[in-house]
Amino acid sequence: MPTIPVYNQKGEETGKTELPSEIFEVAFSPDLVHQVVVSQMANRRQVSAHTKDRSEVRGGGKKPWRQKGTGRARHGSIRSPLWKGGGVTFGPTKERNFKKIIPKKIKRKALFMVLSQKKKDNELVVLDELKIEKPETKIMKGIIQNLKSKIKNIKTESFLITLPKMDKNIILSTRNIPKIDTIQAKELNCLDILNYKYLMLPKEAVEVIKTTFLKSQ
Repeated sequence: MPTIPVYNQKGEETGKTELPSEIFEVAFSPDLVHQVVVSQMANRRQVSAHTKDRSEVRGGGKKPWRQKGTGRARHGSIRSPLWKGGGVTFGPTKERNFKKIIPKKIKRKALFMVLSQKKKDNELVVLDELKIEKPETKIMKGIIQNLKSKIKNIKTESFLITLPKMDKNIILSTRNIPKIDTIQAKELNCLDILNYKYLMLPKEAVEVIKTTFLKSQ
């Protein structure tokens, strides 16, 4: 099993811990990870552009003028796309579906690849514990600064903090800090991990990842 240093909230190394090789020693496949990330981005896409076709435009129930004898072109409704204010032909609608289905085994394997790469690139930070007595941004900024100043591999403050369970104090303490976000260990995914430079894991979160993703195979 691979080992990794463990730090406390002051940035001091307190020992080492073993990581499950099934999760943190998986060969990286760019094509597979790209496939999963694209699918996750597509599944999060929100369809906002919507144009009305002739069935949705208001009015136009009456024929504008009689069929023959006026010298003008025949029309049946002012809701026709030919009219100003009429429906739109082939416009974007909310009914579009961008969702992509990826098998669970593929998503899980891609997740293990990304976690393994974070470990390989020294972008994985394991803490003995992460606890804050009260929600305060200043406290969390202090913890990040401690890690940045004492761990030489950390060169930026872009962190995804993985929580073993819901912790309102930590969530509230990080939400006003740029480039820092939180996620529960059981909800880890490739897209969120790759959006941040470093992944911060309390030791308890490692166990949650192991329990959640290895036992579901």
